[in-house]
Amino acid sequence: MSASVITVETQEDLSHKLIIQRPSHGLSLQGSIRIPGDKSISHRALMLGALAQGETQIQGLLLGEDPRSTASCFQAMGAEISELNTELVRVKGIGLGNLQEPFDVLNAGNSGTTLRLMLGILASHPGRFFTVTGDGSLRSRPMSRVVKPLQQMGAQIWGRKGNSLAPLAIQGQALKPTHYYSPIASAQVKSCILLAGLMTEGQTTVTEPALSRDHSERMLRAFGAELSIEPETNSVTITGPAQLHGQSVIVPGDISSAAFWLVAGAIVPDSELVIENVGVNPSRTGILEALALMGADIQLENQREVAGEPVADLRVRSSRLQSCTIAGDIIPRLIDEIPILAVAAVFAEGTTIIRDAAELRVKESDRITVMTQQLNKMGAKVTELSDGMEITGGTPLVGTDVDSHTDHRIAMSLAIAALVATGITTIHRAEAAAISYPNFTTTLQQVCS
Repeated sequence: MSASVITVETQEDLSHKLIIQRPSHGLSLQGSIRIPGDKSISHRALMLGALAQGETQIQGLLLGEDPRSTASCFQAMGAEISELNTELVRVKGIGLGNLQEPFDVLNAGNSGTTLRLMLGILASHPGRFFTVTGDGSLRSRPMSRVVKPLQQMGAQIWGRKGNSLAPLAIQGQALKPTHYYSPIASAQVKSCILLAGLMTEGQTTVTEPALSRDHSERMLRAFGAELSIEPETNSVTITGPAQLHGQSVIVPGDISSAAFWLVAGAIVPDSELVIENVGVNPSRTGILEALALMGADIQLENQREVAGEPVADLRVRSSRLQSCTIAGDIIPRLIDEIPILAVAAVFAEGTTIIRDAAELRVKESDRITVMTQQLNKMGAKVTELSDGMEITGGTPLVGTDVDSHTDHRIAMSLAIAALVATGITTIHRAEAAAISYPNFTTTLQQVCS
C-alpha cells in the first residue's frame, strides 16, 4: 500500500490549505480508527454538569473548538471546569438557578448548539442579564426558531433583525410552562425548550413533526430530571422545577465523524477500515441506513451500552454503491452527514436524490449550494434543488482548487472526495475541520500510509 501525498500549508492569514494527491498507481485505506467524542453529547455533559449539584466527571470529551466554547461560557458564569482533555474532565456544578451574571459578553464561537441550548438556560434565570454572541458565521444563523418559543414562555430576548440574529441580550425571567408544536424536527429547538423547562414550574412539552436525536432526553434523565416521552406523538415533557445531580459520563465516538471514514472505506477500492467505539443511538443512525440503501458493506461489531448510549465498532469494506432516494423522516437523523453522503452519491451507479433537507441552508454554510458548487468543480454532476441535491454518479473526479467556506463538514467531505480524484486537490480554509475533528488530517495520513 502506497501513501497518497497529503500536506498542509499555513498561509499568512493563518488559514490552512490541505493538499491531497492520489498516487498514480492507486490507493487503499486500511487500519483501525478512534474518532473524537460525540459533539452533541459533549456539549450536553458540560452544560448539565455546570447546572448540577456536585461534581460531574466526563471521559472522552470532544476537544474541538465548539465544546471549548461551551466550557468557556459556563466558566464565565461560575462553573468550575478542569482543563479539557479526553481522559477526564471534572465539572464542579453550581446548581440550577445559581448561574452568575457574567462580567463580559458570552461568546459561543462557531457553535450553534452552544448558543441555542444556552438561550433556554439563560432565559429561565430570573434577575440576571446576559449578552451572547458568536463568530461571523454564527451571527448570520437564525435564532428565531428558539427565541419565539422562549418568548411564548415569557422570556425577554432582544437581538438584530427582529430578535432573530445574534448578538442577543437576555433578561432572565420566571418562565411559564408551554406546549410547543415545533414546525421542524430539531434537537436544538427541542433541547432549548426542555432546558428552559428545568426551572419552570409545571410541565413543558415539545412536539415535533418527526423524532430528532434524543441525547438531551437521555442525559437529563441520567442527571435526575423528570421526563416523559410519547413516541407515538413525537412528544417529550419535562416537569419542573428539577434538581440535577453530578454524574459520570462516558462520551462515545461521534457517528458524524465516523461517517467520513465509512464513505472513504466504501468508495476507495480495496479498502477495509474499523472505526472503534462509535455511538449508534437510533436517533443518529440514519447514515447507516442510507449507506445500506446504497449497498455499502458495513458491519456492526462488539455492540454494547456505555453510560446509557448504545455503542459499536463499525467495519466498512469497499463496495459498488447504487443510487437511492434519501428523504422524509430519515433526514433529521442524518442531517449533518448529508455533505459526505453527497460524496458517496458521486460514486454510486445511477442518480441519487436528496430532498426535505432545506435545513442545510442555515448551517455553518449553505451546505446545499456549497457542496453542489465544490463537487461540480471537481467534475461531478450535481444539480442543486431547493431542499436538497440531485447527483448523477459515475463521473470521474479531477483534482482542483476547492474551498470549505469555513465549514468543518464541507472541508472533510471534500478531503474524502479528493482521495478518489486524479491529480492534485487543494482545499482552502481546511482548518475548519478542527471545529469538530481536531485530528482529522492526522487520521487521514494514518489510514493512507
